Amino acid sequence: MDLLHNLAIGFETALSLQNLAYAFMGAVLGTLIGVLPGLGPTATIAMLLPSIYSLDSTPALIMLAGIYYGSQYGGSTTAILINVPGESASVVTAIDGYQMARQGRAGPALAAAGLGSFFAGSVATMVLAAFAPPLTELAFKFGPAEYFSLMVLGLIGAVVLASGSLIKAIAMIILGLLLGQINTDVISGVPRYSFDIPQLTDGIGFVAIAMGVFGFGEIIANLGRPAEHREVFTKDVKGLWPTREDFKAAFPSVLRGTALGSCLGVLPGGGSLLSSFAAYTMEKKIAGAGGRFGKGDIRGVAGPESANNAGAQTSFIPMLTLGIPPNPVMALMVGAMTIKGIQPGPQVMSSNPQLFWGLIASMWVGNLMLIVLNLPLIGIWIRLLTVPYRFLFPAILTFCCIGLYTINNSSFDVYIAVIFGLTGYVFYKLGCEPAPLLLGFILGPMMEENLRRALLLSRGDWSTFLTRPLSAGLLIASLAMIVIVALPSIRAKRQEAFAEGD
Repeated sequence: MDLLHNLAIGFETALSLQNLAYAFMGAVLGTLIGVLPGLGPTATIAMLLPSIYSLDSTPALIMLAGIYYGSQYGGSTTAILINVPGESASVVTAIDGYQMARQGRAGPALAAAGLGSFFAGSVATMVLAAFAPPLTELAFKFGPAEYFSLMVLGLIGAVVLASGSLIKAIAMIILGLLLGQINTDVISGVPRYSFDIPQLTDGIGFVAIAMGVFGFGEIIANLGRPAEHREVFTKDVKGLWPTREDFKAAFPSVLRGTALGSCLGVLPGGGSLLSSFAAYTMEKKIAGAGGRFGKGDIRGVAGPESANNAGAQTSFIPMLTLGIPPNPVMALMVGAMTIKGIQPGPQVMSSNPQLFWGLIASMWVGNLMLIVLNLPLIGIWIRLLTVPYRFLFPAILTFCCIGLYTINNSSFDVYIAVIFGLTGYVFYKLGCEPAPLLLGFILGPMMEENLRRALLLSRGDWSTFLTRPLSAGLLIASLAMIVIVALPSIRAKRQEAFAEGD
């Protein structure tokens, strides 16, 4: 009964005219961002953070959430039509989706992606609504020692589940932790590593780093790609609705993808990317020799698309209940909450129930808007893809610079973003995934604060992390994760799973 009462509060909040307008705006913008290759939700949300200063917290977060799960829909459109994943989670969708498009079956592929995404998003939101309250109750039992151990688990999870080299992921985490140390010491009040630059005494701006690495860095990387890789698929999309055989083949894949994505989305470093890769690998193994994977199998579209949407929705669980971001987009959401003066964590549900439940209810509303938007508007998205990059990217850069300048009315943030944009391009050339850097930057100061607080309370006794059951359990889980990923067979399977989308 409590759940129904809470959902009633949520729908009352989400269905207000203002919140509906911002949910719609987020859904449209998210789809648009997903459609445009090279622009992901991370870069977009980073660009839009300055704009939320003038908004109330609830519509601001509803809009940013809409951009995130909306981009999962849009990313599949370019992956299927032009073999260019608009979003990283749609990389595996391109393998079979584009082959279907070349066979004149782009319609069924797009419909399977849209309907699978809608089903998975709706189910995962239900999971979020059901599991958030008990997890929040558990979170109230967390002290500084438990929070520190949880963040250690989060960082190790981000390393283990990051695509590519483990060494590079560890390096990115450490760099993020080091950048997080540039601030004023909480206890002594002494500036650290600011190099006598007054603007650095409060630390490097979160928006500047995010916009630089993900926004500017992605733009430079995209401009470095050959123009022939941007060729638009111009065949008309006909026969939108899948056949009965398509439904029969795709529905079990949608169910499996939804279940897998709902579980993996909660994991630190998980979310939509890992979910889609894992779902594609699972579908390929289930199909066996009888599958047409790589040649236009609808299961290779339905499974990953369902998984990435379910993963996107359930990744809100650790962010909303524990204040721990499991992926870069959730780290930006934590940043957005902080900008609006809301302390992320278990107290959000009790102190601001309209925001908490309104955000959850808005996901159902947003998913419904997305399915209505995406199926009829495919022609518009195709035409949008023909906008030349030489017009598109200067507009994005101008918007970024204006947004950065307006945060503190200072050009310093723009210079910092440019430096991190060049750094982001270097990461791209070196094959380093920048997402762990952002997680390290967000979690670093919180880890340090909780570590020092725990040691102050225990009078310098380090055994407090092992004598408290919850803290000890989280540290044991962290150790187990390191041991498991170090096993040669597991390491080989991990590399194989991420290689599926290459």
